[in-house]
Amino acid sequence: MAAVASTIFALGLILSTHIFGSPQEVDTRAASSASITSLDNDHLSPLVAATSKIAASDVQKLIMESAAAEAFEEEERRQEEEALKHGDKRLALHLRGALVPGDPNYNPHHHIDDALDVDDPLNSNQEIVGGEEKQENLIENMHNQFAQALEHEKHAIDSVVKEGVSKLKETAAGVAKKVALRGAIVNDKVTGSLPNYPYMKNLVPEDYDFTKYEPLGGDRFIEYVEGDSPYAITDSLREQSDNLARSRRVHVLKAMKHIWKNYKEYAFGMDELHPISKKGSANWGGMGTTLVLLQRPCSMETTNCSLPINCQVDALDTLWLMGMKDEFWEARDWVRDHLSHDKVGDVSGFETTIRSLGGLLSAYDLSGDKVFLDKADDLGAKLFKAYDTPSGLPRGSVNLQSGRAKNFGWNGNAYILAEVGTQQIEYRYLSRATGKQEYAKKSEKVFDILDKITPEDGLLFEKLKDDGRKGVSFVSGKTSFGAMGDSTYEYMIKLWIQGGRKEDMYRKMWDKAMNGVHAQLVQKSKPNGLTYLADRVNGRTDHKMDHLACFMGGSLALGAYTDPSGIDSSRAKRDLKTAKALTYTCYQMYARTKTGISPEFVKFSGGEDFVVPSSAPFYILRPEAVEAFYYLSVLTGDPIYREWGWEVFQSIEKYCKTKYGYGSLHDVNDPSMEPEDRMESFFLAETLKYLYLLFDPDSEIDILHKHVFNTEAHPVKIFKNDEDN
Repeated sequence: MAAVASTIFALGLILSTHIFGSPQEVDTRAASSASITSLDNDHLSPLVAATSKIAASDVQKLIMESAAAEAFEEEERRQEEEALKHGDKRLALHLRGALVPGDPNYNPHHHIDDALDVDDPLNSNQEIVGGEEKQENLIENMHNQFAQALEHEKHAIDSVVKEGVSKLKETAAGVAKKVALRGAIVNDKVTGSLPNYPYMKNLVPEDYDFTKYEPLGGDRFIEYVEGDSPYAITDSLREQSDNLARSRRVHVLKAMKHIWKNYKEYAFGMDELHPISKKGSANWGGMGTTLVLLQRPCSMETTNCSLPINCQVDALDTLWLMGMKDEFWEARDWVRDHLSHDKVGDVSGFETTIRSLGGLLSAYDLSGDKVFLDKADDLGAKLFKAYDTPSGLPRGSVNLQSGRAKNFGWNGNAYILAEVGTQQIEYRYLSRATGKQEYAKKSEKVFDILDKITPEDGLLFEKLKDDGRKGVSFVSGKTSFGAMGDSTYEYMIKLWIQGGRKEDMYRKMWDKAMNGVHAQLVQKSKPNGLTYLADRVNGRTDHKMDHLACFMGGSLALGAYTDPSGIDSSRAKRDLKTAKALTYTCYQMYARTKTGISPEFVKFSGGEDFVVPSSAPFYILRPEAVEAFYYLSVLTGDPIYREWGWEVFQSIEKYCKTKYGYGSLHDVNDPSMEPEDRMESFFLAETLKYLYLLFDPDSEIDILHKHVFNTEAHPVKIFKNDEDN
């Protein structure tokens, strides 16, 4: 194995030096040891340090194989020592590389450096070391042989590089095959050909200083770029990851407590808290979205407040899941005594449904307190007036006091795909909980309509019109998994899961759409092959991806792990691979900026992979990337998603935290700029919740068997019986 490791190491260094310059010039901040033990960044091997900054190429793959070979060799040495301690010289010889002639694995070049150790108890075997030849002669001879071999390899590699990458792929495949012969050993358990996970870190102290954190930069962890699973995931590794996650979970909880303390003191009952001026606002029709939306400001003492959505209600389940039960029950009392929807004017039916109705239903589902269900039923009945249309599609805006509904003039009075197709989880649950079947039937009719007009490729357009007797049709030529289209696809797979995986129409719509996604929208960037989902506008590909589209990393993974054909089916493997590759790109959207925080969207063009356009350098505390990290962490068990989430959280703590909360960023590439005086309620409802759950191995939430999240991250239980549907 030493010969394999040495050859690959030399090959990797020659290639990396040939293409990228001296290894001493490479930034080693993100490199890590090939050992499974936790190491500080100051103790990284030069090989892995160099690897961490190399572009995603076949050259890098060769170097990664070298790192794997080093890890295997280290494990063999340990086992050899154990064999010698127990007097098993034959096993020790075999582990050394089968130096005994006649052994089927005999290789005279294996571990020749070990044979030179005069204190090695195995050197007494004349058959192995070749007689009484003097050590100095062996050393000189081997140095000459190695120099000749190295020079020969250099000329060979130079020739290969000139011939092209295809030759390097063959070499990498050959090396991988050799390494796989012995298998990766983790905690004395053979786990196949995958090497050990090398990025495990030390536990985070409670007094960790986030102000000293510096973003580590992009182009790291490039072994994940193509959606592969490069490391062995064992029970021991999961345990290490869980312990580390618990030490990080503490800090997400502190962030929530920091916000809630100031929200309660300065803006309790209002839609949002301004994190710099400490003022409250009623941006969602005056209903208090952080609690649930206020028509006029409320305080702890105020009575007769009108508020269907408020900051408190949007965050109720976050309080519960983080164990902030005192705050949860205090908020419950406020909802019981002060929350009213009777005098609220025009609100967005979509936003109020996913934030306020979803928040109330989740609080009821988790706690069982009927106060939340009663308020949800009252709000749902008022919002449901939007469904009184010729086709059954819900209008975009509804006046909760009068019941009048309308579409938005700025959108040409068209129906918006994401809005009509992202209310069903909430109304189906409300129907089950109250016994009022109309909630389910009317909301489900939307998908019956969409199913009938779905194009052959399964991809829907973002705007629709209601032609009365002529029916519903699309009026837009744009398909996007960003704004105005995203969550309808999300609800296809989640409605199927919510209903106990028995309503085939939703699953078929999802699978058909994902076939269309892979055929038309999945793209690769240059030069590093980052996977992204482009928009399609009138048949033309627009190489742009919103941060919003990062939710697809989680949804694709969820679809793969629940595929009726099994996780090993070709379709599930395709979807999971895309989920992982897409999520890596979303991570890079954070890692490559100067603050370590993602912009609103990126453009893929030229040879830079992607750029941050001047029209979208801002960050409004969005959750979709950490949502994908959460789903993939839970489903795959790979600790890397917690690692990426921790980097994101550290950047949020450093660049977004204010005295009273967390603010948006105007430009993610300007670390000198102060946060803005704006904090969306979804930062509490989604971003912090998903970060906390990412680091919470003890959570009651079970996304495969018990719960489904709505698009605002409000979890409710899956229907288990026929009568639940």
